[in-house]
Amino acid sequence: MGALAPWSGGVSLWILRHAQPLIAPGICYGSLDMPADAALTQAAAREAAKVIPRHAKLRYSTLQRCEQLAQVLLGLRPDLAESCMADARLVEMDFGVHEGRAWAEIPQAHLQTWTEDFANHRFGGAECVAGFMQRVAGVWDAYCADGAPDTVWISHAGVARAAALLSQGIRCPGTATDWPREGPGYGEWIRL
Repeated sequence: MGALAPWSGGVSLWILRHAQPLIAPGICYGSLDMPADAALTQAAAREAAKVIPRHAKLRYSTLQRCEQLAQVLLGLRPDLAESCMADARLVEMDFGVHEGRAWAEIPQAHLQTWTEDFANHRFGGAECVAGFMQRVAGVWDAYCADGAPDTVWISHAGVARAAALLSQGIRCPGTATDWPREGPGYGEWIRL
């Protein structure tokens, strides 16, 4: 992640996570829209610009922390502008009423209920993991059917984890323990 060697051929999906958002640590902020740190966004774009293949397709989440990174990256790599598009399906999972709350303030019973019915429970009342996976699978399926050269998604850790599952043929995790623990850090990427 982030420190991968330069591209060496073949078709890849790159998932680049936004830089550190401007929000206090420990806050639940899936689909909450806020900017990212400008200096860290610049640094992430510089690193990604060095390794992303020329003329890759670029898709980005409509949340401003991802759009920021897309705009800075396009400034460094104008070749990516040829097929650049915002895609709302790449937005992080929506945690409903828990958005903007400290994780420590969310009742343990809410987390337990979600864990017990991980795929179908709407944590915070908005989106369930199965719905989130289905949304991301729509972008994944289009990427797979396209047969185009390399594609870059500027998105979120949850989307990267969902794509990792999809790359293994898993359309929805059965339990919370099936959800990938590893994901790209702020400003880092994975390549599938």
